[in-house]
Amino acid sequence: MPSSLSLIAALAIGYLLGSIPFGVLITRFAGIGDLRAIGSGNIGATNVLRTGRRDLAAATLVADCLKGTVAVLVAAALFGRDGAMLAGLGAFLGHVFPVWLKFKGGKGVATYLGVLIGLAVPSPAWPAVLVFCVAWLATAYFTRYSSLGALVASALTPLVLIFGFHDRIGGLFVVLTVILWWRHADNIRRLLAGTESRIGAKK
Repeated sequence: MPSSLSLIAALAIGYLLGSIPFGVLITRFAGIGDLRAIGSGNIGATNVLRTGRRDLAAATLVADCLKGTVAVLVAAALFGRDGAMLAGLGAFLGHVFPVWLKFKGGKGVATYLGVLIGLAVPSPAWPAVLVFCVAWLATAYFTRYSSLGALVASALTPLVLIFGFHDRIGGLFVVLTVILWWRHADNIRRLLAGTESRIGAKK
């Protein structure tokens, strides 16, 4: 059983990794400028795509995903299963509320997936990863709404985990899903009003 100090360390490691604003860094290094002054102002891959650079958007997506996975795997090696789950929570919170950007971060979709992948590595929870990816990609492809894809995928993920008897991981993803939906409140309002931007559209 990990000590309280170990669990705090796991949460902190996850938070610091999750706080790395890859979208901002990648676009700045590419000479595009401050991503927060472009499109929606969000720091995630969808807004990077609005710059017209698909390669940078893909790099941001992968990096934001990997920071969740790496946080979980590092904490699992150091602190065990409980530490891994706390590191996953920390990574997600770090992306959404990064200390380096005055706690104004992204919506957490890619990092959500990264945490899910990390926790699925030592457990038979891969069906949840598959469901998330298929639901996200299929919904986004057919509707052209990235936000709707994220909402649908994140709603299904905890259900798959809980019904797959991964109750503790499922409980964590209930929390992450609530935060993710809260971060998408404006998107939900625009979806209901029919004014949400579609993938590839520039604001």
